[in-house]
Amino acid sequence: QVHLVESGGGLAQPGGSLRVSCAAWGFTFSWYNMSWVRQAPGKGPEWVSSINTDGWITKYADSVKGRFVISRDNDKKTLYLDMYGLEPEDTGLYYCARLKGNDARGEFDYRGQGTQVTVSS
Repeated sequence: QVHLVESGGGLAQPGGSLRVSCAAWGFTFSWYNMSWVRQAPGKGPEWVSSINTDGWITKYADSVKGRFVISRDNDKKTLYLDMYGLEPEDTGLYYCARLKGNDARGEFDYRGQGTQVTVSS
Protein backbone atom coordinates (compact mmCIF):
# COMPACT_ATOMS: atom_id res chain seq x y z
CA GLN A 1 0.00 0.00 0.00
CA VAL A 2 1.33 3.40 -1.01
CA HIS A 3 2.02 5.90 1.75
CA LEU A 4 3.14 9.52 1.41
CA VAL A 5 3.56 11.52 4.62
CA GLU A 6 4.58 15.16 4.66
CA SER A 7 6.29 17.01 7.49
CA GLY A 8 8.11 20.25 8.16
CA GLY A 9 5.47 22.86 7.58
CA GLY A 10 4.85 25.70 10.00
CA LEU A 11 4.89 29.44 10.38
CA ALA A 12 7.47 31.59 8.63
CA GLN A 13 7.92 35.32 8.28
CA PRO A 14 7.95 36.94 4.85
CA GLY A 15 11.41 36.53 3.40
CA GLY A 16 12.06 33.49 5.54
CA SER A 17 12.66 29.88 4.61
CA LEU A 18 11.24 26.44 5.34
CA ARG A 19 11.88 22.87 4.27
CA VAL A 20 9.04 20.41 3.82
CA SER A 21 9.66 16.70 3.44
CA CYS A 22 7.67 13.75 2.16
CA ALA A 23 8.44 10.24 3.36
CA ALA A 24 7.36 7.50 0.99
CA TRP A 25 6.90 3.76 1.43
CA GLY A 26 4.89 0.91 0.06
CA PHE A 27 6.30 1.28 -3.46
CA THR A 28 9.62 1.57 -5.26
CA PHE A 29 10.21 5.30 -4.76
CA SER A 30 13.07 5.55 -7.25
CA TRP A 31 10.85 4.40 -10.11
CA TYR A 32 8.48 7.37 -9.95
CA ASN A 33 8.54 11.03 -10.86
CA MET A 34 7.23 13.12 -7.97
CA SER A 35 5.54 16.48 -7.49
CA TRP A 36 4.70 19.07 -4.90
CA VAL A 37 1.27 20.66 -5.08
CA ARG A 38 -0.20 23.34 -2.83
CA GLN A 39 -3.66 24.58 -2.08
CA ALA A 40 -4.37 27.98 -0.60
CA PRO A 41 -7.50 28.58 1.46
CA GLY A 42 -10.52 28.95 -0.79
CA LYS A 43 -8.57 28.12 -3.96
CA GLY A 44 -7.96 25.08 -6.10
CA PRO A 45 -4.78 23.02 -6.16
CA GLU A 46 -1.71 24.64 -7.71
CA TRP A 47 1.14 22.61 -9.09
CA VAL A 48 4.43 23.81 -7.57
CA SER A 49 7.26 21.60 -8.77
CA SER A 50 8.21 18.18 -10.11
CA ILE A 51 11.33 16.05 -10.19
CA ASN A 52 12.24 13.05 -12.27
CA THR A 53 13.26 9.65 -10.96
CA ASP A 54 16.97 10.32 -10.52
CA GLY A 55 16.61 13.95 -9.50
CA TRP A 56 18.44 15.44 -12.47
CA ILE A 57 15.40 17.07 -14.08
CA THR A 58 13.31 19.57 -12.13
CA LYS A 59 10.44 21.82 -13.14
CA TYR A 60 8.90 24.76 -11.31
CA ALA A 61 5.83 26.93 -11.51
CA ASP A 62 6.66 30.50 -12.50
CA SER A 63 5.38 31.69 -9.12
CA VAL A 64 8.14 29.83 -7.24
CA LYS A 65 10.96 29.63 -9.78
CA GLY A 66 14.20 30.91 -8.32
CA ARG A 67 12.89 30.67 -4.75
CA PHE A 68 12.02 26.97 -4.26
CA VAL A 69 14.23 23.92 -4.77
CA ILE A 70 12.88 20.39 -5.14
CA SER A 71 15.13 17.41 -4.43
CA ARG A 72 14.93 13.76 -3.51
CA ASP A 73 16.94 11.11 -1.71
CA ASN A 74 16.10 7.75 -3.22
CA ASP A 75 18.04 5.85 -0.56
CA LYS A 76 15.95 7.50 2.15
CA LYS A 77 12.79 7.38 0.00
CA THR A 78 12.17 11.03 0.76
CA LEU A 79 11.15 14.04 -1.31
CA TYR A 80 12.05 17.58 -0.24
CA LEU A 81 11.02 21.13 -1.02
CA ASP A 82 13.28 23.92 0.20
CA MET A 83 11.48 27.24 0.17
CA TYR A 84 13.32 30.56 0.33
CA GLY A 85 12.15 34.15 0.11
CA LEU A 86 8.73 33.12 1.31
CA GLU A 87 5.81 35.39 0.54
CA PRO A 88 2.32 35.52 2.09
CA GLU A 89 1.02 34.16 -1.23
CA ASP A 90 2.94 30.94 -0.54
CA THR A 91 0.58 30.13 2.33
CA GLY A 92 -1.26 26.87 1.85
CA LEU A 93 -1.42 23.14 2.36
CA TYR A 94 1.57 21.51 0.65
CA TYR A 95 1.31 17.91 -0.39
CA CYS A 96 3.48 15.54 -2.34
CA ALA A 97 2.12 13.42 -5.13
CA ARG A 98 3.27 10.45 -7.15
CA LEU A 99 3.07 11.17 -10.87
CA LYS A 100 1.54 8.58 -13.17
CA GLY A 101 3.75 9.42 -16.12
CA ASN A 102 6.47 11.69 -17.43
CA ASP A 103 4.45 14.90 -17.66
CA ALA A 104 5.71 17.19 -14.87
CA ARG A 105 2.24 18.73 -14.55
CA GLY A 106 0.42 15.51 -15.26
CA GLU A 107 -1.96 13.39 -13.29
CA PHE A 108 -0.95 11.74 -10.09
CA ASP A 109 -2.28 8.56 -8.59
CA TYR A 110 -1.40 9.03 -4.94
CA ARG A 111 -0.95 12.04 -2.69
CA GLY A 112 -0.21 12.69 0.94
CA GLN A 113 -2.40 14.48 3.47
CA GLY A 114 -0.26 17.58 3.34
CA THR A 115 1.54 19.91 5.70
CA GLN A 116 0.45 23.49 6.37
CA VAL A 117 2.74 26.37 5.50
CA THR A 118 1.78 29.82 6.75
CA VAL A 119 3.73 32.93 5.81
CA SER A 120 2.85 35.88 7.96
CA SER A 121 4.46 38.61 10.01
